[in-house]
Amino acid sequence: MTEPMRETLSKVPAVTLGFWIIKILATTLGETGGDTITMTMNLGYLVGTAIFAAVLIVLVTAQIAARRFHPALYWATIVASTTAGTTLADFADRSLGIGYTGGSALLLACVIASLAVWKVVTGSVSVERVSDMRSEIFYWITITFSQTLGTALGDWMADTSGLGYVGAACLFGVALAIIAALYFWTGISRVTLFWAAFVLTRPLGATVGDFLDKPIDHGGLNLSRPLASLVLAVVMILLIALLPQRAGRHPSMAA
Repeated sequence: MTEPMRETLSKVPAVTLGFWIIKILATTLGETGGDTITMTMNLGYLVGTAIFAAVLIVLVTAQIAARRFHPALYWATIVASTTAGTTLADFADRSLGIGYTGGSALLLACVIASLAVWKVVTGSVSVERVSDMRSEIFYWITITFSQTLGTALGDWMADTSGLGYVGAACLFGVALAIIAALYFWTGISRVTLFWAAFVLTRPLGATVGDFLDKPIDHGGLNLSRPLASLVLAVVMILLIALLPQRAGRHPSMAA
């Protein structure tokens, strides 16, 4: 006899338009916030990485320990992952000297490996199934790698390719529009499209953040990094409060 199906609540938010808007703001905040610590405060990439990694570990631990989805905790953890990704990617690309191309290739391999191991261990990499500790650990490992990869990709396209910050942001914006079209008008795996979009929102936010705070002679607006970070944080908080925030759901076999 087939067991009845029931819905299990995920500990991450449902993927809606509001989710993507807040995600892009979070990635932009991660860029300006990371640069504030490493450049404006002149603490350097290694110290900045250590600071944000410590914050990330604390928030991920709290997120995993929580029994249900908490919007404020979830998005704080996302911001921590994107700021840690910013400083870690800058440290790898610049301080270690492997360059944007080498850093992007290394981090892409890490994202693919994380997803592959997650799939083998749990049977699915769908975010709708992040409702147990094991899946959530893989989820945050993959997210941190993807945020770091996104930073490296953004720097690679903006600097190495010669597109500049605006050109690179437009390129990533077009890529996300294509993914959206594939979502609505094709039968391509929704899980694949989600992770492709999740990775690409990071370089979009990174290039927009760099455009806001980099010097004018480098193609930026030379805005205050702390001020830009504060404005982005306030807008994020308002959207989290105003836009519907609900846990994702997925069907599972009833006990």
